[in-house]
Amino acid sequence: MGVVSPDDFISVAEETGMIIPIGQWILTEACKQLSTWQKSVSRDLSVSVNLSAKQLMHPTLISQIQNILRSTGLKSQNLKLEVTESTVMEHSERSLSVLKRLSAMGVALSTDDFGTGYSSLSYLQEFPFNRIKIDRSFINKMNCDDKSGAIVRTILILASNLGLDAVAEGIETETQLAELR
Repeated sequence: MGVVSPDDFISVAEETGMIIPIGQWILTEACKQLSTWQKSVSRDLSVSVNLSAKQLMHPTLISQIQNILRSTGLKSQNLKLEVTESTVMEHSERSLSVLKRLSAMGVALSTDDFGTGYSSLSYLQEFPFNRIKIDRSFINKMNCDDKSGAIVRTILILASNLGLDAVAEGIETETQLAELR
């Protein structure tokens, strides 16, 4: 089949439960690679890894992450985990518990695809997120659609007012970068 896009296999991996070993492998490889790079530079680097709903709900997630960090020698603050707002809201009680434990370990947490899911601002109060990740759909349209531009500015102001970092997904042009700055 050649190269298969994650869009084509992630849903199957989720349905079959294969997302757990795949996700663990991805976390391990990302942390190993970052640890290797970290040894060759004089500043702290970080890596962001998306977690699926099944991974977040899996009872061994915390121990998996602890073991991966220990075996790779990576500091917890160098790992950033991203979860979609729909994942958090669908499993809010369990998500809150797991995310609080990860945050207590020093792992940075991001809400991914902000503004495209439930968009309930109440979860920003409850959950220990460090960062909001602005979805690429807003970034792609912000220079040609006034509403998208206004949404991006609003998210940036919201993040700033809440003391959260903001990350823009899918910056592809100098114009987009200039607008965000």
